[in-house]
Amino acid sequence: MKNTTLEGRAKTKNGVTRLVFSVICILLEVIFILLLFTGLNRYAEAINLFTRILGLIIILNMYASPVTSTIKMPWIFLIMVFPIMGLTLYLLVGLNGGTSKMRKRYQKIDEQLLPLLPENHEILEKLQQSIPKAGNISSYIYRNAFYPVYQNTDAVYYDEAAKGLEAQLEDLAKAEHFIFMEYHAIEDAEAWQRIQQVLEERVNAGVEVRVFYDDMGSIGFINTDFIKKLDAVGIQCRVFNPFMPGLNVFLNNRDHRKITVIDGKVGFTGGYNLANEYFNLTHPYGQWKDTGIRLEGEAVRSLTVTFLEMWNAVSDKDKNDSDFNKFLPDYKYVSSQTGFIQPYADSPLDNEQVGEEVYISMVNKSEKYCWFMTPYLIITDEMAHAMTLAAKRGVDVRIITPGIPDKKMIYSVTRSFYHELVKDGVRIYEWTPGFCHAKMSVADDCMATCGTINLDYRSLYHHFENGCFMADCEVVSEIRNDLQETMKECREVTEKYHTGRSAYLRLSQLFMRLFAGLL
Repeated sequence: MKNTTLEGRAKTKNGVTRLVFSVICILLEVIFILLLFTGLNRYAEAINLFTRILGLIIILNMYASPVTSTIKMPWIFLIMVFPIMGLTLYLLVGLNGGTSKMRKRYQKIDEQLLPLLPENHEILEKLQQSIPKAGNISSYIYRNAFYPVYQNTDAVYYDEAAKGLEAQLEDLAKAEHFIFMEYHAIEDAEAWQRIQQVLEERVNAGVEVRVFYDDMGSIGFINTDFIKKLDAVGIQCRVFNPFMPGLNVFLNNRDHRKITVIDGKVGFTGGYNLANEYFNLTHPYGQWKDTGIRLEGEAVRSLTVTFLEMWNAVSDKDKNDSDFNKFLPDYKYVSSQTGFIQPYADSPLDNEQVGEEVYISMVNKSEKYCWFMTPYLIITDEMAHAMTLAAKRGVDVRIITPGIPDKKMIYSVTRSFYHELVKDGVRIYEWTPGFCHAKMSVADDCMATCGTINLDYRSLYHHFENGCFMADCEVVSEIRNDLQETMKECREVTEKYHTGRSAYLRLSQLFMRLFAGLL
C-alpha cells in the first residue's frame, strides 16, 4: 500500500511538473518573439504592413471556408484588432485538422479499414421503413462517416460509471484473444489498478492487450513512465499527440474517445474516463454523473475499426498492423433485442462535423421532445437555431448541465448561452448534486445517443470523438427514464435566465460569447 501511495504522489508531481515546464517554455517562446519584434523598430512599418497583409489573406481564406460563422468571427475580430497576437494564436490553436502529413496518415489507414465494415443496406432500409426519421439520421451517418447500422447486437445501459466499470472488469477477465482500450484520460490510481490487474492476468494467458491514451487528457494523472510500466508487464501502450513545448499546430486536436473492445465481440463506450473521480471514488466537484453502454454482437466491429484507426495512424515511427482481419472475426451473433445500433466516429481531419450534425438532426426530426445532457454548453448558431426552432414548433427541448462546475470560466460561458435558448422555449436544468459529465440525447421515445461528444466547440470541431446512435431498442427508454429521474435532482433555471439579467451581466456574457469558439 505504501508503494502505491508513493507512486501516486510521484506521478501527480511529475505530471504537473511536466505541464508547468511546457507552459513556461511556450511563454519563453512568446517573449522571444515579442523581443524580436521590439528589436526591429526600424523595420516596424514594414513588419506591420506584412502582418496586416498576411492577416487579410488569412481572413479572406477563413471567410471563404465552410466553417460556421460562430467560429470564424472571433478569429477575424482578434486578427483585425491585434494582428500579431491574433495571427500567433491562430497558428497555435486556431488551425484545425493538423498537418497535411497527419491527414495523409489517417486517410491511408481509413482507406484500408473502412472497406472492412459491412454495408448493411437491408438493415438501413428496414430502419427507414419502420422509423423514417431515425432512418434518415442513420443514412447520414453511413453516407458521411461510413459507419453502418447493425442489428444482431445487444445493448446494456449504465446510469452510473461505476456500474460500467464493474461490467468491464467482468468481461475483461473473459478475454481470449485481444483487448483494446482507448481513453482520453487514465489515472494510475485505484480504478485503473483494478483494471491493470485483470489485464496482466490476461497477458499471462496469452491475450494481446493494447492501451491507448491522450497525453493532454492524462497529463495531470500519469507521466511518461506509465508506458514503461505497462510495457514491463507485457501491455502494449501508445500515446496520442504528446504535449511538447512549441508551436504545435496539431496540439489543438485531442483524442477524446472512450472505447474498450474485447475479442471483437464485446465493446464499451460512454462518457467516463479511467480515473477515480468518474467512479465517485473521489469527489472534486461533488457527486459525479456519468453513463455508458455495453454492446455485444456485430456492431462491435465498428468500435474495433475505430480503435485500430487511432492505433495505426498516431505515428509513422511505430510498427503498425499489416493484417486487420485477425481483429475483425466473421462474427454471427443472435441478439435477444430487435433494435438498431450504429456506433460511429468523428474526426477533426475532415470537413464533416458528424457529432454536431447528428445532434442537430435529432432536434430537427423530433416531434414531441428532445432532451440532452452535457457537461458544457458552448454551441454554434446553427445548433442554437435548431433547438429554439424546435421549441417554437412545440417540441419539448430540455438540456441538463452541471450544478457544480469543473472549470469556472467555461461554466460562465455555458451559462451565457442560457438566455438565447430559454427566451424561445428551451428548458435548462442544472444538476445540483455535482458535476454531470455524461453526453446523451434522446428524442420521441424512438432514438438516442450515448458517447463522448459534448455540446461544445472543442468536441464538435477539434477532437477525435465517438458515439453510438440507437433506435427502437430498450436502451432508448432507459436513457429517457434516467434523464427524467436526473431532472428530479436538478434546479430548473429556465425562468431565472429568461429575464432579470443586469446590464453588467449582459455585457460580460456578450464578451464571453464572442470568444467562446476559442476555448
